[in-house]
Amino acid sequence: MNLKVYGDNAESVLEKASSRITELEKLLSVTDENSDIWKVNHADGNKVSISSYTSDIINTAVNIGCETDGALDITVYPILKEWGFTTGEYKVPDNSTIANLLKNVDYRKIETGDGYVRIPQDFQLDLGSLAKGYTSDSIIEIFRESGVKSAIVNLGGNVHTLGTKPDGSLWKVGIKDPFQPDSEMCIVSVEDKAVITSGNYERYFTGKDGKNYWHIIDSEDGRPSDNGLVSVTIIGSNGMMCDALSTALFVAGTENAVEYWQNNGDFDMILVTDDGNLLITENIEKNLKVICSMPVEVIRNEEK
Repeated sequence: MNLKVYGDNAESVLEKASSRITELEKLLSVTDENSDIWKVNHADGNKVSISSYTSDIINTAVNIGCETDGALDITVYPILKEWGFTTGEYKVPDNSTIANLLKNVDYRKIETGDGYVRIPQDFQLDLGSLAKGYTSDSIIEIFRESGVKSAIVNLGGNVHTLGTKPDGSLWKVGIKDPFQPDSEMCIVSVEDKAVITSGNYERYFTGKDGKNYWHIIDSEDGRPSDNGLVSVTIIGSNGMMCDALSTALFVAGTENAVEYWQNNGDFDMILVTDDGNLLITENIEKNLKVICSMPVEVIRNEEK
């Protein structure tokens, strides 16, 4: 985590932000036995009282799951675990194991109400696809309430900016090249925006068959999503939404991602296809500096 705050009361504001991060981690962690998520996952199908924070995230996840036909599914955790992405003990599960686990994956079976959630027995939730974005939103809100005008938050690659730099210039955020993750492929200039990327280069292992398997799982077949995209960056004012959509649209694939943006264009998007093309939405064209050799295509909203 890297938080930079500019202003007279920066130190006390950073202390508040650190406390909130710790608080959210304790609520949302899938492995902390005192967390909301642990309690839900071990409730044997019973209702569990949860905090308003946890409730907000789960409700958003279910809504985006509906909007993307299940491309985002926060019940995929048992399969993620089976592949070893939560433990580091990587393996390629056999077809029958995946088929059995898929019986317990379906975001539509999450029941939410006023201060509670219930999931079927043997289901498990994981909010990893939204939690960092939600956390950055929460931190930025603390900064705003404290009168901060300029700040940047980096939570393990999830970048969120408040205002501009102290000198009034835009923040510059580098986006990694998925084919050469040690290098950047472009730099986007932003103000008051989150910039969040999901890619197949972030967490992966190489199987005995020589193939790479990454951590973004498609709930349709229980395997790493292989729908033509290797990197998705979402740029918008809401960190949780950007975080969720970077995962969902990676799973959805190029055509569905473009269609989703055209129907819900309150964000910008940078897609990298597995055959090496860079697709960018029209509104960020002027604030994007491409520093790689990939051909660039600008996605336009034809309805305008």
